[in-house]
Parts: sequence; C-alpha cells; structure tokens
Amino acid sequence: MQQQTISITAIASISPLGNAHEAIWENYLNENHCFSEHILDHKKTFVATLDANSEQVVGAFRASDSKYKSLDKSVLYAMGASRKAMQNAGWTSNDVFGINIGSSRGATDLFEKHYQEYLKTGKAQTLASPTTTLGNISSWVAHDLQSSGPEISHSITCSTALHAVLNGVAWLRAGMADKFLVGGSEAPLTDFTIAQMRALKIYSNSAEEYPNRALDLDKKQNTMILGEGAGVCCLEIGKKENALAYIEGIGYATEILEHNISISAEASCFQKSMKMALQNTDLAAVDVIVMHAPGTIKGDLTEYKAIRKVFGESLPLLTTNKWKIGHTFGASGILSMELAILMMQHNRFIGVPFAEAQIQTKPIKKVLINAVGFGGNAVSILLSL
Repeated sequence: MQQQTISITAIASISPLGNAHEAIWENYLNENHCFSEHILDHKKTFVATLDANSEQVVGAFRASDSKYKSLDKSVLYAMGASRKAMQNAGWTSNDVFGINIGSSRGATDLFEKHYQEYLKTGKAQTLASPTTTLGNISSWVAHDLQSSGPEISHSITCSTALHAVLNGVAWLRAGMADKFLVGGSEAPLTDFTIAQMRALKIYSNSAEEYPNRALDLDKKQNTMILGEGAGVCCLEIGKKENALAYIEGIGYATEILEHNISISAEASCFQKSMKMALQNTDLAAVDVIVMHAPGTIKGDLTEYKAIRKVFGESLPLLTTNKWKIGHTFGASGILSMELAILMMQHNRFIGVPFAEAQIQTKPIKKVLINAVGFGGNAVSILLSL
C-alpha cells in the first residue's frame, strides 16, 4: 500500500552545539568536542553542557512566567526548542497539532532534589509530584504553545525521540491529525545518573583529546559521556513546499533480551529496523548513516556489524555526533536527525575526526538514522531530500 508522504517542515534544538542552525552547523564543521571537566560526586568527569547562548534562552524561559520557575530543566529545554520549531514551521496557536515529546529519565535533576529533601525532612513539597511526572514535558509544552491537539509523553530509553517520530507518523497516516510536534528532551547531568553509568562500567575515564571514542572500533575501553539537550521537529502530512526533508521509511524492532541491557553480537534489532525502513529503497541510494554509536565497545561494534549484515561490503558513509556532544539519552535521536538534515541541506558529510577517513563522492540525498535503548528497542528512520 502506498503510504502518504510525511514532510519535516521544521527542526529545532537546544544542545551543547547551540540553538541556531547556523551556529550548530559551524560547530559541526570544526573538530572540537563540547566536553568539559566537571566535579560530580566529588570526582572529575567529562560532561557536555549547554552552550552559553542556550543557557540564556533557558534562563529567559524560567524568568518569563512564575509557573516556570518550579519546572525541571528537561521541560524548559523542550519548551525552548518547541517554540522555535513551531515558529520556523509557520504554525500558530490556531493550528491543531499533536505533541509527543518523550524523555528517557524525565525530570532527573528536580526529582533527585525533591527526594533528597524528603530523606532529610520526611516531607515532600506540594509540587513534587506534578513537576516530576513523565507527562510533565508534553503537558507544559502544550500549555506554552496553547495547543489544542493530543499531548503524549513516553520513555523508551535512548530511542525515545525516534519512537516519538514513529508515533507522529502513525497519527498522521491514520488521518487522526494533520500536524505533529515530536521529539525528546534530557537533562541527565546529575551525580546519581552518572554514578549509574559508572556502575555499568560504560562511562569514559579517558584523558585523550577525544574522550568519547564513538566509531573507534578498536578502542579497548568504554568511552560513553553524557550530554544534555532537546530536539523537536514539525511533521505534516503530504509533500509540503517548505519541507526540509521527507520521511521515506520507518523501521522498528525489539531485541530478545538475555539480560537487562543486552544486545546481540550483530544487533539483530538494528538489522530488522533498518531492513524495515529500507524495504522500498535501493540500498545503493543510501548516502549516509547517522549511527547511534554511544562510544561503548559493544554498542558501537554490534551496530557496525548489523550495518555490514544489511549493506554488505558497499557501506554508506558512517558517522555519529556523540563524539562531539555526548549521549543525550532520550533526545539523542532527534539531534541525530538534525545532523542528517544539515548534511543534506549543505551537501557535506560530517565525519568523526579520529575514525577511518571516508570520502564523499556523491550528493547527500538519503540519510538513515539509528537509535536504540536499554531493552533493545531499535528505531531506524530514512530521510530524503
């Protein structure tokens, strides 16, 4: 059955790269990462925090309404990105559109602060619950944008944002909406969250120039680093003149788990999700894959093996942005989509500086984006220009 075209009419983000497309692209062109050393849990560790301009945007949001002062950073990030995306798409509060913005961990910082206070005093603050529920993000975005469509929040760990895209596509193709705002937001830079990653022995202890060695398939230690940010895109049914890109294929799959964070040696979930997204596409037409590639030994290698299984020896160009901005958990998929769209718009491949060199030999017109999270929930989205 012929599926209706889905147009991406805007994409916006707040991340360590900035919140304006021009600045984000310039940051992608240089070979500098966004990591800095912070003292967390009384230890020096690398994290990727928002750039100064994005911090100002978030601060202005918090100061603009007394109700916003009590919100978690993940909500403010989502609100900032959503306002910009809606403006860029030309939507107004009179438009009826759905919202699906998820998060891997939700109001991480705020929840931990409320819980610490409860442990000390035995009492919880009045707003502790309503400001830390997972539905908090989309609800506040809907309030800020004065929207009248459905509001949905969810958590599917690190593939959350791309699952939001899947859901938006489903609503649009089912005729239940004409427009959908989808994405993910994450502010995970807390002592406890990083301690959890250290407990899994996947957080970077590297002191190298590039401490996150995503796509270095010969690395001897795990090098994942956390970052923060949010990204949203505006989806519309049909082929729109102002489209930045089109969603040509979608795929999803779930790994059969052997333990809580397992993924098979050749990432069968990715093989299935990529094949589903590419079922109507000549593999040779795919120009770039933006990999999930979190910087862990097994995560990077198994995804690479899955790509080899699907594409054989004729691989597209491979890249990731996690060496530069870290792993933003539930927001990471949309930030990867942003990189994909920027590469297509500028017709320029952005590689990983320490990985094997790859040469662009043709225009970039089709890009595949991968994401996967704990539980083996993989998503693949094929974009075309």
